[in-house]
Amino acid sequence: MIERLTSIMARLRDPVDGCEWDRKQTWSTIAPYTIEEAYEVADAIARDDPADLKDELGDLLLQVVFHSRIAEESGAFTLSDVVAAISDKMEHRHPHIFGDAAISPGWETIKAGERAEKPDPSALAGVAIGLPALSRAEKLQKRAARVGFDWPNAAGPLAKVFEEIEEVREAGSDTVAEEIGDLLFAVTNWARHLGVDPEAALRAGNAKFEARFRAIEADGGDTFSAMTLDQKEALWQAIKRRGG
Repeated sequence: MIERLTSIMARLRDPVDGCEWDRKQTWSTIAPYTIEEAYEVADAIARDDPADLKDELGDLLLQVVFHSRIAEESGAFTLSDVVAAISDKMEHRHPHIFGDAAISPGWETIKAGERAEKPDPSALAGVAIGLPALSRAEKLQKRAARVGFDWPNAAGPLAKVFEEIEEVREAGSDTVAEEIGDLLFAVTNWARHLGVDPEAALRAGNAKFEARFRAIEADGGDTFSAMTLDQKEALWQAIKRRGG
């Protein structure tokens, strides 16, 4: 079945008879769509919707095929190379399953060996810049923790949160954005120590806010926009009491 999809993409990218939009795309122009499709996969999982997940995984697979087709046209690599590379990586990372090792040497040992073979040996190497900021902050913190740069418990990050709040309060207009960034980084670190995925927590917070706001809009009806802030807050509290 994958051959059918690759043939479709080749036809769409045909320089003469292909689709005008598909022909002019590059890795850079379709990268945002790739990220979007990954999020839609995560959304389908969060909603426990297998039918939608099937569709979204197909959309994400199309992105892989699209990127690979562009690469093949320039002679960089092919989809077969992509599959071979990830297959090699999975076998390498599971020597106790696919090799002669009696037990796994451990994920950190394997990853450290892989990093040592790359030009940038830093523990932070390979943390994608394109990740959502909260997710990237968490990954950077986890990488630093692997080499011992971490608080021993959640008390340290919590104290840092309060420290950063004070720095935001004292910041001028030229430094407030930087201090807000430090505060968000500290909150992410605190969440990590509490065993909370900050990106998932914020998604849940967004969903809760959206549901409650839509509810107070509905309760307020046509007069909602004209209500005072106190009236809107009263509706908000009523929704909370109802468990919304």
